[in-house]
Amino acid sequence: MSNKELTVLLIEDNLIIARQLCDFLMGVGWLVEHCVKGVQGVELALEQVYDVIILDLNLPDMDGLQVCERIKQQSLTHIPMLMLTARDAFEDKAEGFGLGADDYVTKPFELRELVLRCSALARRNLLHQNKSIKIGELEVDRVQRIAKRSGQALKLTKVSFDVLAVLAQAYPQPVTRSRLIHEVWGDNPPDSDALRTHIFSLRSVLDKPFASPMLTTLINVGYKLESPSEV
Repeated sequence: MSNKELTVLLIEDNLIIARQLCDFLMGVGWLVEHCVKGVQGVELALEQVYDVIILDLNLPDMDGLQVCERIKQQSLTHIPMLMLTARDAFEDKAEGFGLGADDYVTKPFELRELVLRCSALARRNLLHQNKSIKIGELEVDRVQRIAKRSGQALKLTKVSFDVLAVLAQAYPQPVTRSRLIHEVWGDNPPDSDALRTHIFSLRSVLDKPFASPMLTTLINVGYKLESPSEV
């Protein structure tokens, strides 16, 4: 996984540190969403799809450990979480790891090291994900680049398959338009109508021949897959 593929949620109330982090991470090609409160961080983590969450332990409304615990308990997918802390005691780190933290960086820290640690977490998480994803009657094999619905092979273009794979990996969470464009096209996004065209193409193959649709548009949000039993 290359740096440009990472989408990061930064939960940090220190605006000076947050600005430095956002500028540096966006400078290496990452997408960064920032919030200052723990409650908002939990909501974003459960609503959107991120490769890594960078979480400060000292937040104004919730302790970072509580934020970590809530996300790990309520999220339907594993989200690698790196904690930023000035607490370097073994007991503090042990508690964080016990609640689901994947790594720790103690303040002050080197920004380049943070990038390396986030990349390693995201890469490790990707390696542990299933190569074949099943959602009801849909099966998406990301290695062989084959998709089937009800046992019937879907004739998809390269881009349509890429779009479907991103949506399948995010299931049951939605994927924003900006995230989908970034995942599929990276640093070379198409014109504004291209994604809509490929979504239409995907629907014609994924949904049209079948009784129930799976691809749903969420107004002002993006797109998501739904199992036919949920529709």
